Amino acid sequence: MTPVDRYTHGHHESVLRSHRWRTAENSAGYLLAHLEPGQQVLDVGCGPGTITLDLARRVYPASVIGVDAASSVIEIARQAAVAEGSTTTTFVRGDVASLGFAGDSFDVVHAHQVLQHLVDPIAGLMEMGRVLRPGGLLAVRDSDYGAFAWSPSDERLTRWMELYHEVTRKNRADADAGRHLPGWVRRAGFSEISVSSSTWTFASAEDRQWWGGLWADRMRESDLAYQALEDGLSSPTELEGIAAAFLEWADDPEGLFVVPHVEVLARP
Repeated sequence: MTPVDRYTHGHHESVLRSHRWRTAENSAGYLLAHLEPGQQVLDVGCGPGTITLDLARRVYPASVIGVDAASSVIEIARQAAVAEGSTTTTFVRGDVASLGFAGDSFDVVHAHQVLQHLVDPIAGLMEMGRVLRPGGLLAVRDSDYGAFAWSPSDERLTRWMELYHEVTRKNRADADAGRHLPGWVRRAGFSEISVSSSTWTFASAEDRQWWGGLWADRMRESDLAYQALEDGLSSPTELEGIAAAFLEWADDPEGLFVVPHVEVLARP
């Protein structure tokens, strides 16, 4: 039986709040210098389409296709494209395990924060390679939860990190994907591999309120919280305590949160 990928976060508003914040600049900067007008681009796991639409501006007048497994976010992305007046961007529902495009269809295949949620990330990479044209470019970026850093320390946030790993392991996914990304890409048969890293850093009062608030909401209402309860990994009391810890962190003028990512560019 083919393993089924389960998206740990789900698509609660608190999750979409963070996804809508993502742009090509803050989430795909390592790729931008390699984009040229006329390149056909596939954005795998596009979510609400903010990065996709940014990429489309850079390769115009070529077409860009965003693919996501969730029909609800595909509809959100389509609405965003209409609101922007984009005529070169298309959003379709699809599965990374079987993208539904002919081989050699795209000049660039991009995936942001996707591989960490897959049961078989190497198979997903191989499928991305299948739809790349000869000489095409793969661009993948994933965070590494085990390398997250924050201050001040709080045992409730330490427990949040433990719990997140427990839930993702239950889903047969790897929250520490960033550190494995270069190896996965090599094992999927890619060459000319270039590896870099970058971070999201939340330290200003505004950034702390945004980051702490969305994680507090996730621990109360997102699929992550529901899975933790359904699987017997946590309790409502513990989840509320973690949510409170995020809000207290957000109010601390010395609060700092660093989210590291590993990025890989490669060719099939």
